[in-house]
Amino acid sequence: MKFEITHETSYLFSSEVFLEPHYFRFYPRQNSYLEVQDFSMYIAPSPKGQKQILDDESNTVVFCWFEGMTESLTITTKSIIENKPFNPFDFILYPQSFNEMPFKYDETQKKSLYFTLEKQDISKALSDYGKDILKASENNTIQFLSQFTKQLHKDFSIEYREVGSPMSPDETFILKKGSCRDLAWLQINVLRHLGAAARFVSGYYYFDMEVPAFELHAWTEVFLPGTGWLGLDPSHGILTGNTHFPIASSAHYENTMPVSGGIRGSANSKLITELTIKKI
Repeated sequence: MKFEITHETSYLFSSEVFLEPHYFRFYPRQNSYLEVQDFSMYIAPSPKGQKQILDDESNTVVFCWFEGMTESLTITTKSIIENKPFNPFDFILYPQSFNEMPFKYDETQKKSLYFTLEKQDISKALSDYGKDILKASENNTIQFLSQFTKQLHKDFSIEYREVGSPMSPDETFILKKGSCRDLAWLQINVLRHLGAAARFVSGYYYFDMEVPAFELHAWTEVFLPGTGWLGLDPSHGILTGNTHFPIASSAHYENTMPVSGGIRGSANSKLITELTIKKI
C-alpha cells in the first residue's frame, strides 16, 4: 500500500526578520517495512544554501542558511511511502534474561545507550504507577510493555496542543491528560526508571477516519536486544505498526522538532500547519 503525505508548515512574522541557520526534520525514516519512494521539500524564502546531513542520532536533517529579510518562512514537503505487511510481535528477546524486567544491558550497550537511559526525577506516585503495572504483568517484559501502553491510553485523556514542549511527566500524571508528546515523555521516563533505554519519536500516524484530520504525532521506542527499537504508542494503546511513519528519534524531544532555528528581529510569530495523508 502507498501513502502520500503532504505537510506544510508556515511561520508568519509581524515584521521583517533575518533567519538564522535552520534545521528541518521532515524526511521519513526507512526500515524493513517502510520504503520512501519519493521526497520533495520546498522552502520559501529560498535558502542561500542547504545540505542534507545525518545528525548525531542518525536522523536525516536538511540544514539551511539564508540571506536577506523576510516576513514569513514556509516549508512544504511531500513524501510517497510504500509499506509492507508487518507484525510488531514477530520477534524474540535475546539473551533470554531480557524476557524479565528489570533487566541489565551489558557494558558496551550501556555506553551506546547512555543518553536514552538518563533519568529525570519523577514522583514516587508515578514511579509506583509503573511498578504496579510491572508487578501485575509478573515482570514479563513484553506483557508489561504492552499493558503499560494500553493502561496509559485507558487512564489518560488525549488533547491536541499544537505548540510547546511536553509537560513534565509528573504534571501529565497529575492532570491525567495530555498531548501525544506528553504521554510519550511520561512513558519514556518511567521506562528509564525501570532500567530500560527509551527514546522520543516524532512522525506521522495514519488511520482511517470519517473526517481526516491528521497532525504530527509522537510515540516511544524502547531498546530490547533481539528486536532493537520497539515502538509503543501510548496515545492509542498499541505497539507501532506499518502506518506509523517515523521522522526523527532522540533521547530528548528537543532533537526531534521538525523546525529548529532562530531569528534576528523583535517580531511576533504565528504558526500555521496543514497535514494530509492519503492512500494512493
